[in-house]
This record gives sequence, structure tokens and C-alpha cells, in this order.
Amino acid sequence: MKQRAPIPTTKNARTLYLYGKHYVMNTIPTVDLAEYLSGDPARMKQFANDLGKAYREVGFVAVSNHGVDNNLVDRFYSAVQQFFAMPEEKKLQYEIPGLAGQRGYTSFGKEHAKGSEAADLKEFWQFGQTVRDNDPVKSEYPENVEVKEMPEFNELGKRLYSSFEVSGGHLLRAIADFMELPNNYFAPHIHNGNSILRAIHYPPITQEPKSAVRAEQHEDINLITLLVGASADGLEVMSTEGNWVAVKTAPDEIVVNVGDMLQRLTNNVLRSTTHRVVNPPKEKWHTSRFSIPFFLHPRSDMDLTCLETCVTDENPLQYEPITAGGYLDQRLREIGLKK
Repeated sequence: MKQRAPIPTTKNARTLYLYGKHYVMNTIPTVDLAEYLSGDPARMKQFANDLGKAYREVGFVAVSNHGVDNNLVDRFYSAVQQFFAMPEEKKLQYEIPGLAGQRGYTSFGKEHAKGSEAADLKEFWQFGQTVRDNDPVKSEYPENVEVKEMPEFNELGKRLYSSFEVSGGHLLRAIADFMELPNNYFAPHIHNGNSILRAIHYPPITQEPKSAVRAEQHEDINLITLLVGASADGLEVMSTEGNWVAVKTAPDEIVVNVGDMLQRLTNNVLRSTTHRVVNPPKEKWHTSRFSIPFFLHPRSDMDLTCLETCVTDENPLQYEPITAGGYLDQRLREIGLKK
């Protein structure tokens, strides 16, 4: 896979491009997960504070030394490209009715952003949890769909899923530290959690599109999302000023953002930031875009009732109690994957 060229960074800022102008802004900082894994209390505390500050103010952060193997990512990207290059009739064999797109293949134009009637210009594949112990939660999850023509695709996807789970678990421990919760607060909720690894293909644009975006503006449903660098530009984040900012990460970094479940749990203390994927310039319409996000979900029985410490006179209660499973079901209906 062709490597993406690194871009300049400062110690506390991510280089961004806004409307074609290159400049550095301190709204999306880069954090080094090795600091938190060092075992040194002072460095761990500083990491947690830096991460929490970014999530309070922006909702997005670039993470280096995240532990997700670059070679594994590149191999999976190659397998993903091979899968989506298969004839449509073969891919449709893996679109399973009744799964609401939570396993296997979802064909082009099936999903749309909450509140939008326009379908996103994408097709995707999803891997879910593989329960390896005797946890009764296994009965809640459908089996993963296997691509019989590509055994490596299945194996690489499962390995990458596990790697993202580990990295995400470290980040949630740091978030718990920042929120002054027990360090292992999230651990029982994400053990055999309902997380999803999604491989997305945005096909070439063959005619004048109705919209300027491949994926309409939205917020993610889950606790946190870990996004390994996409094969092409397109991701934009809405700044606190209401501007769209294009995000470019170095090849060895991943972008990690807050999802609605974590925003809800913290009563809006941590921000689930609006983002979208825009169309490429016309001279690149003939190209595809591939992206691999990992949506870290808790178990369905996790209580998302706002933390008492996050409800104050200055920040009154924003949400009614709901479980993670109830909230996921609600959102899947809103985005058109569940009837």
C-alpha cells in the first residue's frame, strides 16, 4: 500500500488545512500513548489531562504510539481493496437480511446520517465481537460473516479488531482517570463489548453528485472511535467556530474521537464532535477512498445515565437514563440500518 507522506507537527498541535490555506492550530492536539503506558505516575497523569482537555474542547485527538501494528493495517487495507473490487453479485451474497448492517456487507446507499434523507456514497463491511470465553453475552451477538473467497480478509479483520480493542481500552482508562473515576471503570463494560470494525469503500464518482459530501455530517454513536489513516483525504471536523477543518494525520498516527455514548455519560463534559467526509476535487472523481474506523461500543447493558459528578448548577442534566443497547437500537433506526 502506498504510504502517506508525513506532515509537519508542533509539540501540541496537529497541522490542518482550512479552505486550502496551510496553517497550524491548537484545536486537535497530538498525544503519545507511550506516556500513559510508561508506568510513571506523573507522565500518566499528564497524558490523561492532555487527553481529557482535548476531548472537553474539541472531541478529536491524534494518537501516536497507539500499539496498532502498521503492517497489519496495510495488509488489511490491501485485503479490503480486493474485497470491494469483487463483482457486485458476489458481494451481495454477504449482505445478510435482518442484521441491520452489523455484520458482513452493506451495499451502496443503504446508510444515511441522522436527520438526513440523502444516502451516504459508500458501501461497507463490518466485523463484530468474537467471544472467546464462556460469557453469556455471546448469545446476543450474531456470528461474523466469513468471505469464503478470501480467508486472509477474515483473519486480518479479526486481528485488527483485537488490536483496536486493546488500544481503545488504554485510552478509556486514561479518560476514567481524567474524569476522576476508578481507573478500571470502563473495563467490565467493554469486556466482550459490542464494538464494530468497519471497512468503508467510497466508490469513484461517475456523475455530478447531488451533494458535496460522501458521508453527511454526523456524530458517532459509540464511546470512542479509533480511525486509522484513510487512503485519501476527505475527513473534515467542525471547529468550535463552526468552520469545517480538513484533518490530515501522519502515517503512524490514528485519530480518536468521542462518540455520543461518552458525551451522554459525561453530560456533555466530553464532546462528540460533528464530522463528515467530503467529495474529492473533480479531477479525482475517478478514484476510490477507503477508510477503516473502529467503533468502540460497551456491552448493551451498560447504564448511560449521566454521571452525578457531571451534573452541576452550571451544567444541568441533559439526558434521560438509557442503556447502551437501547441507545444503539434507537440510532440504528435513525440512520436507516434498522426498520
